[in-house]
Formats: sequence, C-alpha cells, structure tokens
Amino acid sequence: MYSTCLFCNASLGTNEVVESFPVGRRLAFDAANGRLWVVCRKCERWNLSPLEERWEAIETCERSFHDTRLRVSTDNIGLARVAEGLELVRVGPALRPEFAAWRYGDQFGRRRRRKMVRVGLGVGIVGGAIAGGVALGVSAGVGFGSGGWWIWRGIYASYRRIAYGSPQAVVARIPYAGGEGEEVIALKRHQLEDVRLGTAGGGRLLLSLPRGRDSVHLTGEDAERAAGYVLPAINWAGAEKRDVDRAVQLIEDSRKGPSEFVRELAQRGGVGHRLHELPSASRLALEMASHEESERRAMEGELALLEAAWRHAEEIAKIADNLLVPPSVDEFLERNKARR
Repeated sequence: MYSTCLFCNASLGTNEVVESFPVGRRLAFDAANGRLWVVCRKCERWNLSPLEERWEAIETCERSFHDTRLRVSTDNIGLARVAEGLELVRVGPALRPEFAAWRYGDQFGRRRRRKMVRVGLGVGIVGGAIAGGVALGVSAGVGFGSGGWWIWRGIYASYRRIAYGSPQAVVARIPYAGGEGEEVIALKRHQLEDVRLGTAGGGRLLLSLPRGRDSVHLTGEDAERAAGYVLPAINWAGAEKRDVDRAVQLIEDSRKGPSEFVRELAQRGGVGHRLHELPSASRLALEMASHEESERRAMEGELALLEAAWRHAEEIAKIADNLLVPPSVDEFLERNKARR
C-alpha cells in the first residue's frame, strides 16, 4: 500500500486501529461495493486502495464505526472518530448527487477556509505595515516622489504573496510520456493562466500546458489525467456549498457520465478555454469529473485483473475435475448431449 498521496505526494499518515491497513488518518469505505479510500488531509483527495488490501480492512472499519459513540450519520453517509484520532467515513446506499456533494463539499470547503485564513493574515500584515509607515511619517501623500511609491508597492506585493502564494511556486507536477520516456512538467502558479482545454481531431480531449516558451499538448486519457493534477491548483480557493451543489448538478444534467461531461465542455471551447476564466461551477465540475474518471479507470483495471484470475481458476478447476473422471464418462456425456 502506498504511504503518500497519489495527487499531492503528502504523507497519508498512519493508524493503529486497522491492523491490516495501517495507512491514513481518515478512511472512507463502502462495504456494499467493496471500496476503501484513504483521504489525504492536505489536499482532501480520495486515494483508492489496492483491491487485494481492502477486504479485511473494510470489515474492521465497519465494526469500529458501529462500536464508537462519537459518530454522526444520515441514511447514506456517516462520520465517526475512533481511537488514536482515526476518522471513518461510512458510505451507504447514497444517491450519486448526494454522495458527490458530500465528498467534494468537504474538499472544497477546507480549501475555502484555508484561503480565508491566508487572506486574513495578509490583510493583517498590510495593516500593520501601514500603521508602522504612518507612525514613521511615510504616508501615501508623502512619498511618491521620495521612494514612497516603492514602499507601498512592496507592501502590496507582500500581501499578494501571503494571500495567494508566490507566482514562481510550483503548484502541480504533471507526468506525461515525452520523447525520452516519461517526463514531468513543473507548472508554476503564474502559468495557470495559460492552461487551455479544448478538443483535437476526432473530438478527443486536448489539454495545452505551458512549458518555457512553448506548450505541451496532451490528448485523450493523457489530457484527462493531467487535468486531475492541474484543476486543484486552479480551484485552490475552494467553494461554498451552493457552488458545489451547482457543480454536481452540471454533471448530472449532462446524463452521459463525468468523462462525456468534460468532452462536451471542451468542445464548446473551440480552440480552447482558458481554464481559469471558466465560471466557478464549471471549474469545480471539471475537477469532480476528472477525479471520478480516474477512479473509473482504476476500477476497470481491477475488473480486468479479476476476469483474468477467474479464467485462470476456471482452467485449473476443469483440469482438477477431469483428473477424477474416467474417459468413459466424458464419452457418455457427449453422446447424450448430441442426442438431446
């Protein structure tokens, strides 16, 4: 089992409650569908666990959830805090829109609270700097001709850096298949304005990412995967519940699934949307859709492994059965099968 987030590479933490699955400080599980996620406490993304490691852990989570009194539940979603500070999210037979709104509302709500803290801190620092400047006789009316302009410009730049982050900071690392094997695009904050979403030949999804003075163009599934890395950085400010509900509704209205919703939105962009210029609800919906599409591909991969394992087991079972059956029995079955 991985110990770091698949999306932001932060540590997922550990727990001593689920012995068969000692990873994570918040686990989400769906016993009916056999799914187990580790929720990253930094980026709030849900990391789907490997198939072979989840079954015993799900049973333990179910028991622990019911044994604790520190829990809140609806008919479909439950949250419990058990020993060692481990949090369990129990997913029941929720309708898809309700589950999506609950799951992503938690992520976007945390981002919004972090943004408000950062903006408040920046305002406080600027206020302190202004008060100090006034005390020293450096006021807005005094210094434009004597260096005061640069003082206030520096204060504003400091505020922007604290509230919104450094423009030169790397906010996403996107792996892709380059000319010499797998490469990584280190996307900086100021480059987010140049990320475009559109369609290529045949209606395939196209994502254009700036790299130096050029751009890298990803298509198809590569573009979908890359969008999953970029969109959290663009949606860093989070959203209120009503915006999340609106984003969920946009996906539901498409009636073709998350992947088709992304393609439909991209096609409306013609040569390409600048992602940061899209309406807030559309950006949120794109991030939700990219997450769900990633999990769908993971589940399809698991189903392929299950099918291959089943076929292998079936072949072994046939060989084992035939070892104990004399040829005359096979001949008898074939004769009667043809007669019928």
